[in-house]
Amino acid sequence: MVKFKKTRWAESEFAKNYRDDADIYLPFRRQFIETTKSIYSYFNDSKSTEAKILDLGCGDGFFIQEFLKSFSSVSITLVDGSSEMLEAAKKRLNNNTNINFINSSFQELLKKKLLKGNYNFIFSSLAIHHLTFEEKKQLYRYIYKLLSKGGFFFNYDVVVHPSKKTEKYYLSLWRQWIEEHPSEESKMLLGISEQYKKNKDNIPDTLKLQLDALEKIGFKDVDCYFKYGLFALFGGFK
Repeated sequence: MVKFKKTRWAESEFAKNYRDDADIYLPFRRQFIETTKSIYSYFNDSKSTEAKILDLGCGDGFFIQEFLKSFSSVSITLVDGSSEMLEAAKKRLNNNTNINFINSSFQELLKKKLLKGNYNFIFSSLAIHHLTFEEKKQLYRYIYKLLSKGGFFFNYDVVVHPSKKTEKYYLSLWRQWIEEHPSEESKMLLGISEQYKKNKDNIPDTLKLQLDALEKIGFKDVDCYFKYGLFALFGGFK
């Protein structure tokens, strides 16, 4: 994987544009988040007085902001390699005292072992596809160790489809979403669907390959819990 500081995510303007335009070019982003919240509500141990939540590649904190609207008795750690994104997250979350912010790439996280274990829920959003498959497996193993018994991990991310025919259809769905959400930026964003593989920073893998990897690591009840085109919410339990 290319070092984080050499990717476009380290660029302030690129990170800002991603934040501002996310709902335009990410199909059903809010539905993916609501599904994640539903999973957490159903499976989280209600006896836990203060659950520990970890968000890997938190971006501008949008997911956690939505999460806190329903679940307040939680201790949260947010991790992102972009200082621009973390600053935006701090602003969005109003410097909530129950939130710990860590500026770290996935490489640094794995190398320096910056996190302690016993998380009840670990979430990642549109970040892990920047890793090679071997690096994904390394991160998934690390996540498994960080989870408490009965804890669970879910990843909302873009995946590649093994069939070129089906992939072409999914790309058309993505473009259609952007066209149906008109704005001043829409025309410029139409090409983003083609970049998910062409951009050297992106290394998506198939959903099946990643589900198999999670099972081999030891995750239970591994499944894809929501999917639209090339976007999937998948994970499992410890």
